[in-house]
Amino acid sequence: MQIGAYSFGDTPLNDDGSPRTTAEAIRNLHEAIVHADRVGLDYFAVGEHHTVSMPASSPGTVIAAAAAATKRIVLGSGASIIGTDDPVRVFQQFAIADAVSGGGRVEITAGRGSSVETFPLFGYDLREYDDLYAQKLDLLMTINESTSEEVTWSGTVRPALDALAVVPRPVRGRLPLWLATGGNAASSVRAGRLGLPIAYGIIGGEPHRFAPLADLYRRSAAQAGHAGDEIKVSVGALGLIAPTKQEAMERFYPGWHNLNVEMGLLRGWAPPERRAFEAQAQPGGAYYVGDPDEIARRIVHLQQHMGHMRHFLQMDVGGLPQEHFLESLTLLATEVAPRVERLLAGKTADVA
Repeated sequence: MQIGAYSFGDTPLNDDGSPRTTAEAIRNLHEAIVHADRVGLDYFAVGEHHTVSMPASSPGTVIAAAAAATKRIVLGSGASIIGTDDPVRVFQQFAIADAVSGGGRVEITAGRGSSVETFPLFGYDLREYDDLYAQKLDLLMTINESTSEEVTWSGTVRPALDALAVVPRPVRGRLPLWLATGGNAASSVRAGRLGLPIAYGIIGGEPHRFAPLADLYRRSAAQAGHAGDEIKVSVGALGLIAPTKQEAMERFYPGWHNLNVEMGLLRGWAPPERRAFEAQAQPGGAYYVGDPDEIARRIVHLQQHMGHMRHFLQMDVGGLPQEHFLESLTLLATEVAPRVERLLAGKTADVA
């Protein structure tokens, strides 16, 4: 089981709640990735958002910088919003990061995006949401699977490629390419039929209820003739680890509240209630907030339902202090990950 983290960048807050600079957010994110590598985490993903509170708008740029400053950690997007980007440029950015890393440590996760701010920002029509994603994913896969630099592709959402060079090529010929979904059944089928590994973002409800989607994904892959190492599942979720459950709850709640107030203003949600947070932060809920023992047990419990091979957490939300983020990354690597391995090895049956 790989254990990791992901972030959209988190803009720190002043004492009065006003945001500090987005440049500081990016510096903090880079520091966190380097720290995660140093303490031994397996994976770190950078998601794409274009807001003041979450300004990691170019995952490939962040990952290329991190690739030069790290030694072993796997780096990926979480996710790249492929429908409103150019797959040629996305591939080139990540192939460059792969070259900088020495090869074999960089992945792309392609998503449609639950936040739609990229559509007006880049001049796309939201009514073409599905078609943009389907065609651009096909182009990205075509580039990735090409056995040479020259790529040929045609569609209706961007100009065709006629034996044009897309360079550089990844060190090992191709990049691991994942499909991201928030729990859409059609996305599970799509990933299975295409033979792509799938990453589920679980940000609410009961995580084990995603198990039927993982089963649907594996059945779809099998029906399409796909098998082997490419058919795999990962899970991303919200969470924070601290020495005690109470500390984790008190550290994570203010940022969670800030984030949900912001999203509520954008999407018309009601103001968040503390009891909703507390319910989701308990065993059975979607938030992995607690001490190392609890978090390890909960990861293994979900693994028994979903059979996923990677579990990674978004910790830095709503102005979480950087020192709490770094401590949580340390605990995740040095305390949670070893406990997960022991539990999976069957050295203790206490995984409830």
